Amino acid sequence: MDNRIKGRGAQINSSNRFLAQQVDYDPDFAFGDEENFRSAKTKFLEEHPKKIVNEVKSPDLPMGKSVNPYQGCEHGCVYCYARNTHEYFGYSAGLDFEQKIIVKKNAAQLLEKEMNKKTWQPTTILFSGNTDCYQPAEKKFALTRKMLAVCLKYRNPAAIITKNALVLRDLDILTQLAKLRLIKVVVSITTLNEELRRHLEPRAVSAFKRLDLVKKLHENGVPAFVNIAPVIPGLNDHEIPEIVKLSAEYGALSANYSVVRLNGSVGQIFEDWIRQSYPNKAEKVLHQIKEMHGGNLNDSQFGRRMRGEGAFSDHIKQLHRIAVQNHFKDIEVPEYDFTLFRRNGQLNLF
Repeated sequence: MDNRIKGRGAQINSSNRFLAQQVDYDPDFAFGDEENFRSAKTKFLEEHPKKIVNEVKSPDLPMGKSVNPYQGCEHGCVYCYARNTHEYFGYSAGLDFEQKIIVKKNAAQLLEKEMNKKTWQPTTILFSGNTDCYQPAEKKFALTRKMLAVCLKYRNPAAIITKNALVLRDLDILTQLAKLRLIKVVVSITTLNEELRRHLEPRAVSAFKRLDLVKKLHENGVPAFVNIAPVIPGLNDHEIPEIVKLSAEYGALSANYSVVRLNGSVGQIFEDWIRQSYPNKAEKVLHQIKEMHGGNLNDSQFGRRMRGEGAFSDHIKQLHRIAVQNHFKDIEVPEYDFTLFRRNGQLNLF
């Protein structure tokens, strides 16, 4: 019998290292049944933070600043490194991350306030450096759309990472940004295997819908890129050549990749997931992940953490390199235009 919670990636609430006490279901002392305790319902928790723009300090991400209008993500990707940040809010990186979504209602106002400062210099703002800015909550709250409108008003460059076709709702803004060379959209694709995708990313759209998204962006003049992420040995590494090939055919300007890294509580969540979902593959997959990270499931070393090391990492790198050489040739990637920024959102005539 399949006891997994439908529509969720994590099947447990991992321990929060910041809390001395944890809440878990105990049939001997609980006031309700386990079904209600392990509910698949999502709760939206509204917040009004004092700050929305963060410095990108990782050399792995060539962006100046990042914004995340939502904390937690309903997509439920079991491997997501952002799960650990939910612990700072007093929640678990497991089910809580998918079920308790913090909504930063004043995100657009904070961004505009930041751009109005005399000290602000135009720099690329990365949407979704942590959680997907086009996750299901965006359909209800439209915070990403409002923030993109601010970027257009001030003529400030932006980059988006997403795996949700909801981004097409905002083509009217994206096409205007694209004409000014102020936008790039990176679409994450993990696997073409729909059965694996449903287990791995339960509330995200299929790979072919994401490829269609790339195609529609390309047809509308919006620079689109693909990131094969994460590459998980024993599960999806063999798909790299085909994903690169299809990315080129659908109009992507490049297809990059990064390997899985299971830092913090994500290691426990992923191990529980794979032992339930793919018990026959679990030991092999976990062993090969450790092989890429010096014997550990995690790696925090800048540069190395995104590519891994060792023989299996080299194998992945070679697969990707050959595929890119075969399918991406003589493609020009547009540069951002940082000269168009409007101080106070107004056109400077002098």
